[in-house]
Amino acid sequence: MLLSMDRAALLRLIWLLVLSATIAAHGDPVQGVTYDSRSLIINGKRELLFSGSIHYPRSTPDMWPQLISKAKHGGINAIQTYVFWNVHEPIQGQFTFEGRYDLVKFIKEIWKQGLYVILRIGPFIQAEWNYGGFPYWLREVPDITFRSDNEPFKHEMKKFTKMIVKMMKEEKLYASQGGPIVLSQIENEYNTIQIAFKDKGSSYVQWAGNMAVALGTGVPWVMCKQKDAPDPVINACNGRNCGDTFTGPNKPYKPVLWTENWTAQYRSFGDPPSQRSAEDLAYSVARFFSKNGTLNNYYMYHGGTNFGRYASEFVTTRYYDEAPLDEYGMQREPKWGHLRDLHSALRLCRKALLWGFPTVQKLGEEIEARIYQQPGTNVCAAFIANNHSSSAVTANFNGGQYYLPPHSISILPDCKTEVFNTQKVLSQHNSRVYQLADESNKDMEWKMYQDQVPNINHCSLKHPAHLEHINVSKDTSDYVWYTTRLVLQSHELPLRRNSRPIIQAASLGHGLNAFVNGVYIGSAHGDNVDKSFTFKGAAELKEGENFISLMSMTVGLPDSGVYLEHRLAGVHTTSVVGLNTGTLDLSSNEWGHKVGMEGEIMGIYTEEGSKKVEWSSAKDGSNRPLTWYKRYFDCPTGADPVALDLSSMSKGQAWVNGEGIGRYWVSFLSPLGSPSQTMYHIPRSFLKPTNNLLVIFEETGGDPHRIFVTTVNRDTICSFISENDSPHVNSWERKNSEIRAAVDNVKLHATLKCPHHKVIKEIEFASFGDPSGVCGNYTMGSCNHPEAKNVVEKACLDKTSCDVPITEEAFSGGVCSGITRTLAIQARCVEKKVGRWEKGFHFKEG
Repeated sequence: MLLSMDRAALLRLIWLLVLSATIAAHGDPVQGVTYDSRSLIINGKRELLFSGSIHYPRSTPDMWPQLISKAKHGGINAIQTYVFWNVHEPIQGQFTFEGRYDLVKFIKEIWKQGLYVILRIGPFIQAEWNYGGFPYWLREVPDITFRSDNEPFKHEMKKFTKMIVKMMKEEKLYASQGGPIVLSQIENEYNTIQIAFKDKGSSYVQWAGNMAVALGTGVPWVMCKQKDAPDPVINACNGRNCGDTFTGPNKPYKPVLWTENWTAQYRSFGDPPSQRSAEDLAYSVARFFSKNGTLNNYYMYHGGTNFGRYASEFVTTRYYDEAPLDEYGMQREPKWGHLRDLHSALRLCRKALLWGFPTVQKLGEEIEARIYQQPGTNVCAAFIANNHSSSAVTANFNGGQYYLPPHSISILPDCKTEVFNTQKVLSQHNSRVYQLADESNKDMEWKMYQDQVPNINHCSLKHPAHLEHINVSKDTSDYVWYTTRLVLQSHELPLRRNSRPIIQAASLGHGLNAFVNGVYIGSAHGDNVDKSFTFKGAAELKEGENFISLMSMTVGLPDSGVYLEHRLAGVHTTSVVGLNTGTLDLSSNEWGHKVGMEGEIMGIYTEEGSKKVEWSSAKDGSNRPLTWYKRYFDCPTGADPVALDLSSMSKGQAWVNGEGIGRYWVSFLSPLGSPSQTMYHIPRSFLKPTNNLLVIFEETGGDPHRIFVTTVNRDTICSFISENDSPHVNSWERKNSEIRAAVDNVKLHATLKCPHHKVIKEIEFASFGDPSGVCGNYTMGSCNHPEAKNVVEKACLDKTSCDVPITEEAFSGGVCSGITRTLAIQARCVEKKVGRWEKGFHFKEG
């Protein structure tokens, strides 16, 4: 027994009383969702929820079924999404719910596949999304203060929230109506700014919660990171390690929920790659469920793409690519598979976690067992944790010994048999490959159109100072031109022939290109930490009339913080330094303002709009600022995702058949000296079989002739298994078929499976001994079984999947003594009808 008899009897009595009260309170199963301190209760049934965030505007409707299916096969039973106010109501009173914005269709697809839905209405969502999801017009509502006890804001927020709830009810999508929505969210991480509004912040939280509850959805509401969430709203945790950092709900009768478990970190332009290992992520989830948690949501499970101009300040077009499903919707291994195995292990613990009584046993320094036992039964589950960051341990527990690597948790669904350890990755690995699409890159004939640099004579909006960028653009374009006229006398110009005056412009963000008399003189920009910057560029000024034209750029609007409605951007002071007469301040000059580029206004990125301008050959048209480039290409064959290689460009935007595939900024290098993103997703639903129009707007200068269309695959698959990964097995496993199956699944063998029914055509690497490296880059160690590759080829070639056991029978003769032997395999999958995979240029990405 894990508990003493006297204590066990007492706990059994307490548990039976609690169980009787729960049954009395809930009676027969009914439609709807309630909760108690242990879990959500969905239609009268307790649930462990493994949720994943997938945002409908960041993918396309044709991708939704596969994304949801892959999530389901990864052990996910709920999909979480925000509701994106600004895509649904871009103009006040004018709504759109079509295409990528068809929220109802997205939810119904989730429902069709048998998963629950967590709907985060917000309507402030942050999400690294333009303006945190608020439509621009909200800023211009008179006397408004966002996210405060402010009547104009509350009126608009309630109206939108009420509309979304009404829409869900009309479609019968709430669990109380038999639908899939089991949880809704109002507001989002408000605690981070609440103090700034003082009493109006506290009263706003109460109003928001009560307003939402009064809408009568029949399912609970949550507020994440909101300690004073009003009853019955549940306050939930966001972060990387809520199992250790969350102090718990604000009332003892609320369950412990984790609404955002960050699977990596979103990236801004200028950031190095973001990483979070599968092992660390699994540890955080196991830790959370071992400490009373019953709902974990991965943010993101699929990040997707920030199409068009919807990314917030400096955020890259690719979003959470390190999620279990990458930007293209492909399984990123081993993260997807390792979490799938984790979910399977936790499901084996379901009865104990939902109905058991928790206790903790100290097994040593930084070693503990968290046990859930249902009094009066044999239902028992244990989580043995080694919290040492660098030392492996062997833990003695319940009559058995368990090897635990550093910073790991072993899951024992019967308190005896280890079926999963967070550090022992048994799922396969893969590597992403971009391969040139020959049919899409033939006969590349680029055309170009140079946009004009306006001067003050071209501007109808004039003012005796610089106007604020966002108020002028109203977020209809990234670009606002500031232009002025400067008349100089000969004696004001520098006397020295090689001396040139400096144009100096201070901006509140985010970027700026400068032109004098139509000639480009340079660029400057801020970054995600410090938006403000000062541009300095030498200019050829002449006697008489000169025109200074400053192209101010935003790279998305802010998505968080206090007083979003008052955020500023754009040029605020301009001066000329180095004149004979000293520094000349131009800030009080008459300035002309113009929104957008001419090509943008005419829509020349569409087929119809492109006919409005005269295009010329781009044969010698590289490295020119403010230049539009276009060409046509055929759709790549096959079903692999499609991407555009823009590594030869600098900064701008791209469209395919009129659809914006996002901003690119290749010239903004990370501290590692490389761009944050060079490959840009083109969804296949954007493409026709032939004659697809590709249009690029380059702001400062690049080479379009080295832009290539590629296909994307994860056909490089790998396995890396060592002898220490073997599970702890004993006689108890034979008494439980589910546990027996789980143990059989993790017995020591390398498993490889090709995606999309492809077959293994080549074993690129195989070693049994002490190899090292990562998938796509393995190296031999000092010890290697001479027949390793032959063994693997015999087991795997020309098969869709294969198993290679790590046994003496498979690798006869043994290999090297005194080491922990590891089997590393790297294989390449191809379509069954395709010959050698090497045909065509390809390159790999981790």
